[in-house]
Amino acid sequence: MMRRVVTIALLIALAGVARAIPDTSRVALLIIDIQDFYFPGGKSELVNPVPAAQNAAKLLDYFRSNQYLVAHVGHNASENQEFYPLVKPLEGEAVFMKNKVNAFVDTQLLDYLQGQQISKLVICGMQTHMSVEAAVRAATDFGFKVTLIHDACATRDLKWGNEIIPAKMVHLSTLATLQSYSKILSTKEFLDKK
Repeated sequence: MMRRVVTIALLIALAGVARAIPDTSRVALLIIDIQDFYFPGGKSELVNPVPAAQNAAKLLDYFRSNQYLVAHVGHNASENQEFYPLVKPLEGEAVFMKNKVNAFVDTQLLDYLQGQQISKLVICGMQTHMSVEAAVRAATDFGFKVTLIHDACATRDLKWGNEIIPAKMVHLSTLATLQSYSKILSTKEFLDKK
């Protein structure tokens, strides 16, 4: 029994080493779930998704104009799953469709980023407290250096028991927890540093 525990622990440790990300200084923009169903008239409308998408579009323009890698993640949905027009993928840009919250689960995203020798990720998208949070945490666990662009993200009001938690508080509390996993900047702060 003890030998089995030691063997399992060793395999887990080796798996972690195999996934270590070397610092190549190569950066990619990861745009998560900025899709039509989150916008006015959509099935899962968020609070203020348009300003977030506008900021994501600024980031996308910067990455495209500098020929940096861009990867789009979308959530498979029964309707309105098209990417929002401001951030629609161009031909040749990587697109990963998912069925889970975490963009790295059951997709080829990790293999793709590693194959492109990416070590730094700039992340934005929807919803802050769900898919964005999951991607930031997972990317950090995989060894990427992550920058989260807070005003290029949006979320919704949540309910717990009889309490309604406003989207702003959901967004801010998520950012408060993610500051342990990533550098958090506004769109302007990020672009002004370039």
